[in-house]
Amino acid sequence: MTSTKIIINNALLIFAGIVVFFFLMKILGLENVSELRFLNFAFVLWGINRAIKTNIHKNQESLYFNNFSIGIATSVVAVALTIIGLIVYVDFINPNLMTILEDSSFWGQNLSLGLVVFALAIEGIASSVICSFILMQYYKNYKVDVTIA
Repeated sequence: MTSTKIIINNALLIFAGIVVFFFLMKILGLENVSELRFLNFAFVLWGINRAIKTNIHKNQESLYFNNFSIGIATSVVAVALTIIGLIVYVDFINPNLMTILEDSSFWGQNLSLGLVVFALAIEGIASSVICSFILMQYYKNYKVDVTIA
């Protein structure tokens, strides 16, 4: 399995998990509870872990930097998809989300979609590196068992 396919598959899973989670929050009337948005971290960790593990087992890849790169790339693609999803959601489905974000203690007042997108991109890239680094501390000593037939 190519590393690009691993990245795309797992980024789509992270994105799907976040989308389902946010729609579930909306259905349950919990979209005003901004603290629940931090659970995105769990989806990101899960997806990065799955990507690294898949690369190790399917591609027999045990090099630290290669797996670290797979983790970062997976998360960055998921962040990009999530930002695109947010733009579509705010523009076409629920423009009131900006008001909800302004009312939360986390974001502050006078928000624009561009500012939110920029903040999410920076936060997403930072969390990509941090989550990948955390997971690679587990996988750094993992060696692939290569047997010659």
